[in-house]
Amino acid sequence: MKIKDIVNRDIVNLSNCEQEPIHIPGSIQGYGFLLALKRDDLVIDYCSGNIKEFIGAGHEQCLGKRFADVFGPGAEASLRAYLGEVQYAVKPPMELGLNGNTFLCTLHSSGDMYVAELEPLAAESPDINEVYNQTIQFVSYMERSETLQELCSKVADQTRAITGYDRVMIYRFDKDYNGEVFAESRAAHLEPFLGLHYPHTDIPAQARQLYLTNLMRIIADVNYKPIPIYTQDDAAGKTLDMSRSYLRSVSPIHIEYLQNMGVGGTLTISLIHDGRLWGLITCHHYSAKYVPLYSRIAAQMQGHFLTSQINVRQLNEEYKMAAAINGSLEVLLEQKQEADMASFRKIIGNPDLLALCNAGGVALLFEEQVYTAGNTPGADDIRKLCTWLHKHKPKGAFSTSKLVEEYPEAGAYANVAAGIIYHSLSGIHNACIMWFAPETVQEVHWGGDPNNAIIKNEKGLSPRNSFELWKQIIKNESRPWRNAELLAATSFAHALQKHITLILITEEEQKQRLLTEQLRAANTELENINWISSHDLREPLRKIQIFSSKVMEREKEALSDTAMLSLQKMNKSAGKMQQLLSDITAYNKVRLAAGKLDPVQLDDVLAEVKDDLHEEITDKEATITTGKLPVVSGVSFLLKQLFINLLRNSMKFAREGEKPVISINCVSDHATLPGEPLELYHIEVKDNGIGFSNDYTESIFKVFTRLHSFSEYEGSGIGLALCRKIMQNHKGYILASGQPGEGATFSLYFPYLREE
Repeated sequence: MKIKDIVNRDIVNLSNCEQEPIHIPGSIQGYGFLLALKRDDLVIDYCSGNIKEFIGAGHEQCLGKRFADVFGPGAEASLRAYLGEVQYAVKPPMELGLNGNTFLCTLHSSGDMYVAELEPLAAESPDINEVYNQTIQFVSYMERSETLQELCSKVADQTRAITGYDRVMIYRFDKDYNGEVFAESRAAHLEPFLGLHYPHTDIPAQARQLYLTNLMRIIADVNYKPIPIYTQDDAAGKTLDMSRSYLRSVSPIHIEYLQNMGVGGTLTISLIHDGRLWGLITCHHYSAKYVPLYSRIAAQMQGHFLTSQINVRQLNEEYKMAAAINGSLEVLLEQKQEADMASFRKIIGNPDLLALCNAGGVALLFEEQVYTAGNTPGADDIRKLCTWLHKHKPKGAFSTSKLVEEYPEAGAYANVAAGIIYHSLSGIHNACIMWFAPETVQEVHWGGDPNNAIIKNEKGLSPRNSFELWKQIIKNESRPWRNAELLAATSFAHALQKHITLILITEEEQKQRLLTEQLRAANTELENINWISSHDLREPLRKIQIFSSKVMEREKEALSDTAMLSLQKMNKSAGKMQQLLSDITAYNKVRLAAGKLDPVQLDDVLAEVKDDLHEEITDKEATITTGKLPVVSGVSFLLKQLFINLLRNSMKFAREGEKPVISINCVSDHATLPGEPLELYHIEVKDNGIGFSNDYTESIFKVFTRLHSFSEYEGSGIGLALCRKIMQNHKGYILASGQPGEGATFSLYFPYLREE
């Protein structure tokens, strides 16, 4: 049988230190020994090289053999009974007799292996009374301590009393895993570490992950010699995952780190809160120190007690603060404000608005007007900041305690606005509310320069060897905003947004009321003008035409040619004016028409139109062809006016030398238009006239719009505008298209009339 060790001899350097495989060192510390047994038959597949020191048989005599063959059937029966008990990820220790010696054994699963770690049973046995007293003591701590830090200090004292270490620290991580000594118990002659900070590189990511997996870790002697683990050389790349092993050998970088600190032995207990590594109970001794397993478990219980209280203590502190904030929020929300701009001054002047976020200042910006309270930047700076936030924070909400990192210009007023809470309002550009927190200059004490946490020297990669006090001054940063403050700001911003919306609606309502009054007055004036145009103006024009005609008839022999021509022009101008007044009157009638829509047979309407226009059609020698037209919902006389205008338009704009040819057909009973979900009748009126450019498809429907001079083609410019107004009254559409010299097409779209 060929045997090999599985020691990991990869060299750690600057490029891979964050990936150091510390979970598979292939070696252990020497205060106990390790066996890894195959799950199915308990064959020993891995064995530490120091087993002979404990049981008298070396690893060569153990590997590849069943557990019973090495330690006897009784020992295997005890082990199987232990394995058959309630399953835990890590089982509690058991006392196991092997070859005449008694060991404390802990066992956990690793892949298809059971990993057993054994250490000699200490002379002293656990005292149940002492465990009970520790529990009672901790309950007493919980009752007497008011803050989390005070409770941590009590736990540090008790852990030191249980273990006998020179120093016990409660080590708390921030969000970036930089650590702070949050509480400490130490021997009187040692310098205090309380309040010192340590960079995240002191405990790299893979080490933090193992602290989540293995909640207790002891290094009895930092100067120990690693004991290799052996296995049969029967497969390539064999190794053993030791993530849950407390005997696991230690990273040489961490050993050197501890040696640089002058530490001889350590015990570390993980503090897990909400699935995250909240901190550590870190015990230091300045010489080698072995703590028996039961004492370590008693110390671990202190950690479990502490983590059970983290939520309670933090929530209690947050509750007290949240209660005060909610009180301010209720006062603000209960205040009734008038829906006008003057209300902003009352809102901003309320002291509860600052108390809402425990802010140093607050600013409200609306329609470029800045309202402030407390200590704030200047109005122009607030406008610029709000413009930047509106552009770069499109979600409309933002908070930070380090504004200068994102907006460097804020450095000029960090003394009043190092941190902000921002909410945009109503979707209006630059309308927002902001709370400001002033700069809090901090002096952070580090246990050594955090910039030199890992150094490179002639030996390669090494941890820092200096732990002298290193002071860091932090500027341009406010205290962090608390969740209760952020939630309260959001709630008030929503309420303020509703208030602003009410102001805008009220203002718009006032504008609409004023416009309605102006429109009513304008309509009254238009009615007066319409009356004048349809009655008072027509009579003088009629008399001008009568008298000029009589003069031309009676005095035609006496009048000179020039005088006769002037009278003719005057008579013709009066006629044009009469026609214009008639068209204006017709347009107003259509504009004001809002009668009931009845089924109208367009074939009948068109027959009446051709009869009314018989003389004009005959005079123009026009040909009008019609197909079968549908029944539509409409007003008969308006539809008659529609087709009269279209036919007159086609005959008027006939090409010189060609007789007008006009066709009227229904091309579709179920047409649709883009963006229009209704089904429509599509009727086309085509002619062979002079046509027009499609650049004018919209302008020809505007009142008084003409594409040609009056000398070329007579008309008031109202006819097609009247056609569009009629179609609008019928909830329909009229579109035009044409080509110069090739004629024009007018498309009429009427709502489809379904049979009841």
